[in-house]
Amino acid sequence: MKKSLLALGVLGAFAGVAHAQSSVTLYGILDGGLTYVNKTGSLGGTSAKNISLNSGNLQGSRWGLKGAEDLGGGLKAIFVLESGFNLNNGMSAQNSRLFGRQAYVGLSSATAGTVSIGRQYDSVVDFVGPFASGSQWATYSGAHPFDNDNLNNSFRINNSIKYTTANYNGFSAGALYGFSNSASTGAAGTGFANNRAWSVGMGYANGPLTLGAGYLYLGAPGSNGSGVLLTGDQNAAMTAGGLATSDKAYIASAGGSYAFGPATVGLVYSHSKYDYVGGGSWKFDNVELNGKYMLTPALQLGLAYTYTWTKLASGTTDVSPKYHQVNLGVDYFLSKRTDTYLVGLWQHANNDAPGGASMNGQGFANGTNQFAVTAGVRHKF
Repeated sequence: MKKSLLALGVLGAFAGVAHAQSSVTLYGILDGGLTYVNKTGSLGGTSAKNISLNSGNLQGSRWGLKGAEDLGGGLKAIFVLESGFNLNNGMSAQNSRLFGRQAYVGLSSATAGTVSIGRQYDSVVDFVGPFASGSQWATYSGAHPFDNDNLNNSFRINNSIKYTTANYNGFSAGALYGFSNSASTGAAGTGFANNRAWSVGMGYANGPLTLGAGYLYLGAPGSNGSGVLLTGDQNAAMTAGGLATSDKAYIASAGGSYAFGPATVGLVYSHSKYDYVGGGSWKFDNVELNGKYMLTPALQLGLAYTYTWTKLASGTTDVSPKYHQVNLGVDYFLSKRTDTYLVGLWQHANNDAPGGASMNGQGFANGTNQFAVTAGVRHKF
C-alpha cells in the first residue's frame, strides 16, 4: 500500500513537471459597433447613406488557441490556431475558414530565432503594420485606400514557411516564403511561380523609438486553388475593384514611432504596385502622419492624416487618382480588457478616382467625399 502511494506521488510529481513545461492558452477578442456612412454603393452605381452593425472594427473578432512545449536547451515547440468570425451572425471570417486568421506550428529558440509553417502574416504586416492608425485605433476603414499596402492585414499567406530572428540589442528581422503548391500541368495558373509569395522585413526598438521596414512580392495571386491566396482573398486594389485579374503585386513600406510622456507620434510610407493580366497597372504611394495621446490613464485620443497619390494605367488611358483622409478617434478604457470607442473618418478623392472616395470596407461614394462614424465596444479575454 505504501509502495502504491509512493508510486502515485512520484507520478504526480512528474505530471506537475510536465504540466509546468507545457502550456495551452485560450484567448479572444469581441469587437462590435454601429457605423454611419454618408455615401456607400457599388462601383459606378447609386450611393446612399447607411447605418450598419459591424464586427471587428478596431480589431477583428476572434478566438484562438496558442501553446508551447519546453523541449530543453532553450528550444520550444509552438503553435497558434486563430479563428476569425463575424460577431453579428456567428459566421467564420477570412473567406469562411475555420482558422482563417492564423494557423501555424513551429520551433522557437531564444538565441536562434523561430521557424514556423502554416497560414501566417507577411513581413510588411509584422514590421510596419503596427505603426498605421488603421491597425491601432482608427478601425479598418482608417486604413490606406483599399488597404493597398496590406498594413491592415486584409490577407494572409497560405502554405508559408517563416523565419524570425531573436532580438539582438533591439534589432530583429524576418523572412517568409509562400508556396504555390501547384505542379506545372500546362493548365492556366498552374506552376511553381504562380500564386506564390515572398517577404522580408526588419525592425528596431530602443526605449521610446521603434522602427520597421518590409517588402512583399505576390506572383499571380489567386490564379489557382492551392496557392498563397484563393479567390476572394484579394483586396480591391489587387483586382481593380473587380474589373481586372492580378498578375503580380509588389509592396514596400517603412515606418516608425516615437513616444514621449503620454504622447506617441508615428510616420508611415508605403509603395504598392499591382500589375494586371493583359496589361495595365495601379501604383499607390501612401504617406501617413499619426499621433495618439493618453489624456488620462483611461482616455486615449488619436489623430491621423494620410495622403495617397496613385497612377492607374489601363493600356490606353492613364489617370492619377489622389486621396486625402483624416482619422479622429477617442478610446475609453473601462478596464484592462474592455474599452469603448468613437471614431470619425473623412476621405476626399479627386475626379480621377474610380468610384470617387472609397474608405476601406465602406464601398464607393461615387462622389468626391465620404464620411463615416463608428461607435463600439471591445472586450479581450
